[in-house]
Amino acid sequence: MKFLLVFFIAFAAQAQAFDHAHAAWDALLKKHVVLLDGGKASRLQYGGVAAERAALKSYLDALSKVAEAEFGRWTREQQMAFLINAYNAFTVEKILTRYPDIRSIWDFGKFFGNPFRDRFFTLLGARRSLDEVEHEILRKQYADPRIHYALNCASAGCPMLREEPYAGARLERQLDQQAWRFLSDRTRNRVRGGRLEVSKIFDWFREDFGPLEDYFARHAALLADDSAQEQLVARQQAPLRFLDYDWSLNDSRSSSPR
Repeated sequence: MKFLLVFFIAFAAQAQAFDHAHAAWDALLKKHVVLLDGGKASRLQYGGVAAERAALKSYLDALSKVAEAEFGRWTREQQMAFLINAYNAFTVEKILTRYPDIRSIWDFGKFFGNPFRDRFFTLLGARRSLDEVEHEILRKQYADPRIHYALNCASAGCPMLREEPYAGARLERQLDQQAWRFLSDRTRNRVRGGRLEVSKIFDWFREDFGPLEDYFARHAALLADDSAQEQLVARQQAPLRFLDYDWSLNDSRSSSPR
């Protein structure tokens, strides 16, 4: 009898284990993310996700049910994937609370109603904000600059929302690909007129990337379109300029093919 009780407890625990494949989020992303520019950028069909909002909320509920103790038993990669997916999915939910009457995430307000500081969801047993997940947990505890290529703030200037969820088993490959995509996207990073023009993200979070000139030199091949440009960046001879950030909503209805 005792053996059966232990068996059923173990079976129940296994049945309720968190899905590290993030299948529910995967289904929504594969259906509603629209890739642009050969996969270097994307837009989201918010209207389509809104029609399946129950599925999104079910996934968010599953995220919110994960206890801190359970989270602590996961691998580093599983934890990072969980946090990145949570950030992106809760951001989508935030937008849907006003969609379609919203043009930018900042429509919620920069002081009152600030969407990044508002503690509007539960994660790891506490009410959280997007800023807390990004700055207090991901950046401080994992210290990987590629995080910035994975988080999507529902804006056209953000690194693209990936067309699949992040998963611990393939996280390294995914983050490397996101870096390649972002650095190769000429709307965000480029050499023009002898200058290196890059996303404002590198200005905001420069401490995460180390000396920027060194970082860009290591990635010169991705930032340049020809050998002359590549040498300019690699030799750190291109003056640096940070581009204005596009905070318009990354909605596919307002996107055009690139």
